[in-house]
Amino acid sequence: TLWEPSSWPKSAKGVGFMEAPRGGLAHWIVIDNEKIANYQCVVPSTWNAGPRDPDGKPGAYEAALAGHAIHDPKQPLEVLRTIHSFDPCIACAVHLTDEEGEGFEVKVI
Repeated sequence: TLWEPSSWPKSAKGVGFMEAPRGGLAHWIVIDNEKIANYQCVVPSTWNAGPRDPDGKPGAYEAALAGHAIHDPKQPLEVLRTIHSFDPCIACAVHLTDEEGEGFEVKVI
């Protein structure tokens, strides 16, 4: 079915929810005077990479890493493998810091 522009409402609100392979996906839109007034989406990475909630419950990444044994702290491949198991929609980079907050690189060959 083709939705003709002449039939589009001048104002509208819409929402859509779907379970995607990586997790829950939601979109919200508000159209006012034939223009998009507000658009918001919450994608799986928003949920998976989220911080702790107000009650202190960790986000999915943090929870998955809690208590994880690291064979070589200078090359913590276990961290990368765990985060990649979520198939995150991020720039294929995970920035790691040591206990003092200093960043370091992990090279995967």
